[in-house]
Amino acid sequence: MPDTLDALFGFIFAGAAVWALVPATESLAVRIGAIDYPNERSLHEDPTPKLGGIAVLAAVLIGATIFLPWDHETRAILAGAIVITAVGVVDDLVDLPAGLKLLGQIAAAIIPVASGVTVDSFTLPFLGRVDPGSVQLFDPPGIGAIDLGQMLTVFGIVAVANVINLIDGVDGLAAGVCLISAGALAVIALSLDRNAAGVLAAVTAGASLGFLRHGFPPASSFMGDTGSNLLGYLMAMITVQGALKTNAVVALFFPLAILAVPILDTGFVVAKRIKYRRPIYRADTEHFHHRMARIGFSQRRTIAYLYGWTLILAGLALALRFVPYTDNHGNFDPLWTAVMAACLVAAGVASFRLLAALEILKLLKVRNRQWRRRLGLAQIPEAPVEPQVEQGVLREIETGTFSVIDPETGEFTAVDPDTGEMEAVEPDGGEEVSRPPEQPARAPDTRGS
Repeated sequence: MPDTLDALFGFIFAGAAVWALVPATESLAVRIGAIDYPNERSLHEDPTPKLGGIAVLAAVLIGATIFLPWDHETRAILAGAIVITAVGVVDDLVDLPAGLKLLGQIAAAIIPVASGVTVDSFTLPFLGRVDPGSVQLFDPPGIGAIDLGQMLTVFGIVAVANVINLIDGVDGLAAGVCLISAGALAVIALSLDRNAAGVLAAVTAGASLGFLRHGFPPASSFMGDTGSNLLGYLMAMITVQGALKTNAVVALFFPLAILAVPILDTGFVVAKRIKYRRPIYRADTEHFHHRMARIGFSQRRTIAYLYGWTLILAGLALALRFVPYTDNHGNFDPLWTAVMAACLVAAGVASFRLLAALEILKLLKVRNRQWRRRLGLAQIPEAPVEPQVEQGVLREIETGTFSVIDPETGEFTAVDPDTGEMEAVEPDGGEEVSRPPEQPARAPDTRGS
């Protein structure tokens, strides 16, 4: 049975192995043409070799062989890892159609599920124990009965693989998020005596850290879909083996909190594509990192914010696991409950502030409209956002004070951070507002209406 020492050694081994192997994958990528050239969606400026995920796979395969029991579950998980990595390699080389890529991910997910790595039951607050594994869906000849738990597990594995894949749009983001997430899940799994999952999580965290040596901006190598699909698959395996295979009431909350950043990013992007009736698989520039780039964040500042957000939410999950706020019989300790409440409030405030910043484009439009109305230009078709308005909005985000328009005087007002009183301000924080040049009014564009 693996233990905490195996997890520590697995973490160190995987980190060192990926660190050493990535240069070889860079050479391979250059030879076979697996190069990521900058395009309209890219945040990098130079052609960069992909396939760094192959180094991650090699480290995971060797590390798992050394530090995990060589049973049917381990073999199945590693077989699925090989399949999903192969799908990623092909995608990095020829850009697979979304349907074929999805089929490859499903095939990889089925391998461990067929070997028993499934969520048969879990506990929901107020509802108690839920047993999807007891609900048989169909029994195809030659395959055996397939239950709801297996179907949900396959869906979950594919979903997590895709949410990690979708955030991999800025140097080091996917690897850093997986480092933090896998590290937190390793601690939780080991504390729940799910040692195999804890060691796998430690190996995954180490591999992610090793890749950051080459993937941190400015990156010399990208892991590509090869690596992001693999890391997402491994995060799902860790979640199923570690957190969800327990009867703890908050077990379901652990992965949801720890993986909240990629889940929210994917959720917002998919919702927007559905809203505007675009295919959900079609790439766009609405991810968190794209929005941050549009408001002037550098790559390092972007990943610092998203790493920080992930750390806060991972810390919340760890607090839920280790802070003794209840005795599990409905009795709450006042002091520890206050500590837990403070953790929840801190995570909520941090999430709200960051989400407010990520919605800055909408705020810019609102402020620009208010500014034009104040100057009597509301009837003139809207022009691009004026520089002083953009500066004012950036000031609002930086200081946390949001200005409003006084409906009677037409003045911008905001909370003075020193006095706490509402004071008149200019959109750019103090400079005089200049009226834009007059523009002739024109008839509205009715094309397509």
